[in-house]
Amino acid sequence: MTMTQKILAAHCGLDTVAAGQLIEANLDMVLGNDITSPVAINEFEKAGLNSVFSKGKIALVMDHFTPNKDIKAAEQCKQVRDFARKHGIVHFFDVGEMGVEHALLPEKGLVKAGDCIIGADSHTCTYGALGAFSTGVGSTDMAAGMAAGKAWFKVPNAIQIHLTGTLNANVSGKDLILHIIGKIGVDGALYKSMEFSGEGVGGLSMDDRLCISNMAIEAGAKNGIFPVDDKTIAFMKQAGVTNYKVFEADANADYDEILNIDLCALKPTVAFPHLPGNAITIDEISEPLKIDQVVIGSCTNGRYEDMAAAADIMKGKKVAAGVRCIVIPATQKVFLECVKNGLAEIFVEAGAVFSTPTCGPCLGGHMGILAAGERAVATTNRNFVGRMGHTKSEVYLASPYIAAKVALKGYLGKDL
Repeated sequence: MTMTQKILAAHCGLDTVAAGQLIEANLDMVLGNDITSPVAINEFEKAGLNSVFSKGKIALVMDHFTPNKDIKAAEQCKQVRDFARKHGIVHFFDVGEMGVEHALLPEKGLVKAGDCIIGADSHTCTYGALGAFSTGVGSTDMAAGMAAGKAWFKVPNAIQIHLTGTLNANVSGKDLILHIIGKIGVDGALYKSMEFSGEGVGGLSMDDRLCISNMAIEAGAKNGIFPVDDKTIAFMKQAGVTNYKVFEADANADYDEILNIDLCALKPTVAFPHLPGNAITIDEISEPLKIDQVVIGSCTNGRYEDMAAAADIMKGKKVAAGVRCIVIPATQKVFLECVKNGLAEIFVEAGAVFSTPTCGPCLGGHMGILAAGERAVATTNRNFVGRMGHTKSEVYLASPYIAAKVALKGYLGKDL
């Protein structure tokens, strides 16, 4: 069995499972946010359910349209707040405590190696970085998960991504995952598990791995998952996790495809509109593109390592005239570290906006909506038509290093 299949087998009480098999698995965590949770709560109550399976295994994070951008957003958050209070949900995160959900849960130690996790948000696959099976579901499945603590799955086939070498300076996990999606396409891993292996894994930071797993869904994958090593264990220990379980793929596990990648060969990479799969290296850009907005943050690249990479580029410099640069740390902890270590001062003095944690601009919610004809370079995970505002705007996906460079130059080009 693959690593994912072993975790699923353990959670449905079977010795073995096979690709394509339908199973009912026990859940370690059910996640929702301020957009998806209200739909789940409506379904929960419509079904006549009056209790949750566990007060400590549900996390509700108010991160998308908060601090509330309008009356509807306020009402959605109030509905979730009331539900959390009524059912005694332990892990309810509101303004002042919340962060972008997929950065917050690992930081808080609420997800760990060996877990089976669902979330009513497609980027729930982030937690595969810790050696967990985690995947996004619809709000109806979230409602059932909150009530029963179980979910149905079709056991996925798998692609093995074998990594060798080490990343060069200024090349990150974001460049790797954009390279992979560019290589296999946005449906290249459709309903499959992307399982990372090889000596190259050891050289990737945990922030790199979280970014990579986060964007597995952009290749259509059911989940992305990394082996558990010393870095994983150290990360979980820092978050207060002790009771984790390590699963390893069998040596003879069956993979549909094995993709070999030499990390030494990777270059800074950007995904052009309007798909994450439209990936090219910086040196392949034919002519400079004027950029109106730069966004550095999100569940993909809003962690401290990302903030530090951007600050290192921007220190002592100024954002180019005509560029709006928005920097959003993903959690309160990251925000505070940026303040304590002088990063916030660097961003503000450079002429950037330094914001409270929010998903805001990533999904075209608030805090950075694009007008028709405007272009943005963002460290976010999606660049679909209208993703960040007007349907005639454009989003280019990049690493914090490239995004910061663009903010200073005012354009996206090969000479960054």
